[in-house]
Amino acid sequence: MFEGSSAVSIQNLRKSFDGGKEFVLNGLNLDIPKGVITVLIGYSGTGKSVLMKHILGLLKPTSGVVEVLGKDLWSMSDEELVQYRCRLGVLFQHAALFDDMTVLENVCFPLKEHRREMSPSAIVDEAVKKLQMSGMEEKHFAKLPGELSGGMRKRVGLARALALDPEIILYDEPTTGLDPILTEMVDNLILETHRLHKGSTSVIVSHDLFAAFRIGEHIAMLDKGKVLLSGTVDEFLNSDVDLVKRFVDKGFYKK
Repeated sequence: MFEGSSAVSIQNLRKSFDGGKEFVLNGLNLDIPKGVITVLIGYSGTGKSVLMKHILGLLKPTSGVVEVLGKDLWSMSDEELVQYRCRLGVLFQHAALFDDMTVLENVCFPLKEHRREMSPSAIVDEAVKKLQMSGMEEKHFAKLPGELSGGMRKRVGLARALALDPEIILYDEPTTGLDPILTEMVDNLILETHRLHKGSTSVIVSHDLFAAFRIGEHIAMLDKGKVLLSGTVDEFLNSDVDLVKRFVDKGFYKK
């Protein structure tokens, strides 16, 4: 297992959207170690995206505790919650770029909103740095998102997610709908970003077990609103848990 402190600590998290008749998250417990790549996996409808929204502070638990970076999210004031979200970066499934802004303007946007002490030239310099870190060439900086390929939009989305130098980077189904070549490119981009962004914690929501084993250091599998297994790749592969064994035995992943 992992030593050291947790970036995220969740205790007995329950979430219902219908007044308690059904729970999407039902007594979920999870520690996400600081400084490593954690992949949250599971079938559709197991609560992965709902869990991520709790980590982002976008959903309030029905009951339970969500501590991120050492603080209970729902003990924060609204102002503290805004500041907290600045410590997170998110790459959404479809990049979620502003269609009427250029590549450079999209990455400048969070800096203009949250780093008002920075001069306009410093903001541009920082945005360029993050775009270069994400592998974008300068010739694309003045283009609109609609002029880019799917892989390039992912790169711009990642550059924007990194703009504020977040302590935790969250990826929501980053390879869904991509072909095998683009999937490998995005996986490698996540690995390279984690290497360059030293000390950061990466949390990836995915249904792709192969990718989870390829890039993840810590794997947590959700089922029926709970964590079925949390551990290293080797612990996952050697697990006696029936559902996990069926994933491996059916050839989703071969060591």
